Amino acid sequence: QLVESGGGSVQAGGSLRLSCASSGSIYDTMCMGWVRQAPGEDREGVAVVHSGGIASYADSVKDRFTISKDNAKNTLYLQMNSLEPEDTAMYFCAADVCNSATEALVSLRYFAYWGQGTQVTVS
Repeated sequence: QLVESGGGSVQAGGSLRLSCASSGSIYDTMCMGWVRQAPGEDREGVAVVHSGGIASYADSVKDRFTISKDNAKNTLYLQMNSLEPEDTAMYFCAADVCNSATEALVSLRYFAYWGQGTQVTVS
């Protein structure tokens, strides 16, 4: 029910936009966010948006990444600017019920619904 796209390879300083298409029931009622996992590392919650529109970001991506939603398309986006080699990871879209974006950023790694992931490589 969550399908990511938009990953790829880019040079440091470049930009990418990830997309996550979802079903209406998930999109309308749940918090949705992005989690990344680099080889040998734990999953890291990157950004999340509450169904009401409030977003929260990890400190490592704040001011560089922007999470947004297109209500007409039931699609979640992650605009990634000023990419760094440290951003290299598999990026997953995730969704679950939550009370707030701040709380969801902490629990994002344990969300119930996941996409298949899309690879982002920054060199």
